[in-house]
Amino acid sequence: MTTRDMEIEGDLELLIPVAEIPQNAKCKTSSSSSTVGSSSHRLSGLEAISKVVRSWASKKFMTGCVILLPIAVTFYITWGFVHFVDGFFSPVYDHLGINIFGLGFATSITFIFLVGIFMSSWLGASVLTIGEWFIKKMPLVSYIYSSSKQISAAISPDQTTNAFKEVAIIRHPRIGEYAFGFITSTVILQRSMGEEELCCVYVPTNHLYVGDIFLISTKDILRPNLSVREGIEIIISGGMSVPQIMTTKDAQTIPAARLCKYPSSKV
Repeated sequence: MTTRDMEIEGDLELLIPVAEIPQNAKCKTSSSSSTVGSSSHRLSGLEAISKVVRSWASKKFMTGCVILLPIAVTFYITWGFVHFVDGFFSPVYDHLGINIFGLGFATSITFIFLVGIFMSSWLGASVLTIGEWFIKKMPLVSYIYSSSKQISAAISPDQTTNAFKEVAIIRHPRIGEYAFGFITSTVILQRSMGEEELCCVYVPTNHLYVGDIFLISTKDILRPNLSVREGIEIIISGGMSVPQIMTTKDAQTIPAARLCKYPSSKV
């Protein structure tokens, strides 16, 4: 190929037009990018709304659970207790052909009431003493009976028994910290320096049935104005039933300026 031919081919290449992007294609590209941006903004708005709705629904659901859970537990335990007590005498009525729900429960409650009346008399106490003497002679049954009797004596209205005598607050386990306990008995400690009166304080550590026993001087015990039943409720509820203001039995009237601004019940 000569030099002249090469120059002609170069000139032909220069004459070939360069392809340009059409104007409508640019418009389509810009419109598509704006559509993508608006759709992304729309998706972010929907996600924010869905998060708000989910948060609102979860809070309302948990509120319903908090309200209905104690009601359901109370109903379930009460219903189970009714069926349990009803089962003592319901087989007797079934054998007689009487099928009335609750009749066995009413009979059981009446029977327990009559037992309480009988055991409160001198004859009932004598029968109970003889029965306990026989039970204590049984190796395994005696331990079970003694433990259950101590638990029932804790809430017994008869304060002459070995029950929780009084609610106490002691400094435990270190200075600045206090613990709820129950005074079960008193003891006189005789030493060379003289005698000292000590109180046997039972401090529950695991619910109500497991705890520690401390011998504490009567001067180091705070006696709140709480009944034994109220103290047991505080222990069982994990402290949720503690009144906002507690006073000791020897405390003076609290000035109004020291009261909490929120309404509370004074014990």
